Amino acid sequence: MAQRAHNLRWAELPADVIPLTAADPDFPAAPVIGEAIARFSRDHYFSYGSPQGQTSFREAMSDFMLRKRNLQIGVDGILPVDSAAFGIYLTCKTLLRPGDEAIVFDPVDFLFAYSVEAVGGISVRFSIPAGAGQVDFSTMESLVNHRTRLICLCNPLNPTGKVFSADELRSLAAFAEKHNLYILSDEIWSDIVFAPNTFTSIASLGKEIADRTITITGFSKSYGLAGLRLGVVMATDPELFKRLYLNSLHSTTIHGTNILSQVAGTAALTEAQDWLTGFLQHLQRMRDLSVNRINAIPVLSCLSPEGCYVVLVDVQKTGLSASDIQARLLNEAKVAVVPGLERWFGPGAAGTIRISFATTESILNDAFDRIQKNLSALCVS
Repeated sequence: MAQRAHNLRWAELPADVIPLTAADPDFPAAPVIGEAIARFSRDHYFSYGSPQGQTSFREAMSDFMLRKRNLQIGVDGILPVDSAAFGIYLTCKTLLRPGDEAIVFDPVDFLFAYSVEAVGGISVRFSIPAGAGQVDFSTMESLVNHRTRLICLCNPLNPTGKVFSADELRSLAAFAEKHNLYILSDEIWSDIVFAPNTFTSIASLGKEIADRTITITGFSKSYGLAGLRLGVVMATDPELFKRLYLNSLHSTTIHGTNILSQVAGTAALTEAQDWLTGFLQHLQRMRDLSVNRINAIPVLSCLSPEGCYVVLVDVQKTGLSASDIQARLLNEAKVAVVPGLERWFGPGAAGTIRISFATTESILNDAFDRIQKNLSALCVS
C-alpha cells in the first residue's frame, strides 16, 4: 500500500505513522475494474476519444442515475470530466461572474469556497449543524441578495457525514425556485450512506428543480479510483449543459477525460455493484468501531456519521487547539489526522479533527490505541 498509494496518506508519511487523513480508501479497487482496463488495453489503441465522452460510459451513467437515483437524464446531459473537483470548478466558472455570490455550507470541504473564489465569486457561509436535526433552509433568506446566483449542496456532507432528508431537499428546492437560484449538487459520497439513512438526489424531485441543478459525482470515494481522475457533470437543461460543455474546453482538446478512466467507470457502474455492497458493509462496521472508540476517550466526542467514511471529532475538552492536537498525535502517537481548520472546512469546523475510517479493523484499532494512550494524560476541563 505504502509503495503505490501516493494519496497524501501512506506514501507521504514516515513508515511508523498511521495515516487517517485523506478521504481515500486503503483497499484495492474491485478486480472487475482492473480487468476491464486490461481487456481494453490488449488491442493497443489509445487514440483520441469523443470530447463529449465515450458513449458506453455515458449510457452506463444514464442507466445508473435512472435505476439508483430516480433521475432521468440522457447521454446528451452527461459530461465526464477529469475529476469531481474539476466539475465543481466548472460549474462555478459557468454560473458565476466576478462579484456574484454563492451560498456555501459550513463546515464543508474547501473545494466549494475555493472554486467560487477562483472565478471571482464571493462565498457566503450557511451553517449546517451536525447530527440528525432538521435544517431550516428558510433561515437562508437573510443571505440572499441581487448578487446571489448559486447554492452549493454537498450531500452527504463532508466532513460531518450528514445525509440530507428528502423533506430537507424539498425545502431547499423550493427556496432555490423562489429566488431563481441554481444548485450545485455534489453527490460524490452518495453511495456511502449507512442504514437506516437513505440518499435522495435533489434533481430527482421534479423537473423545475432538475433544470436548475448541476449534479456532480465521481469514482474516488465509492470505488477507490482517485488516481484515475474521473468525475461526471450532469444537467437536464440542454442550454445549461451546452454552457457547461463549452466552458469545459473539451471541444478544444485543452481539457478532456482519459479513455481508460471511462472504461474503469463503466465497469464500476455495470460490474462492481456487489463489490460496492461489501465495501459499504465493511465501512458501516468501521464507522461503529470508530465512534465507540472515540467516545470512550474522555477528552474526545463525536456523533455517528450518517454517510461518508470520515468522522468529525470534537477535541475542545483537551484544552488544546485542533492544530495542537493534530501535531501532538502526529509527533507523539504517530497517527495523522486532519485538523478542522478554516482553510480546510470553514469556520464551522473549529475545535475538531477529521478522521478517515476507510481502512482495516486492525489498523483502526492500532490507531485508536495510540490516540487513547497519548491523550490519557490530558484532564477533562
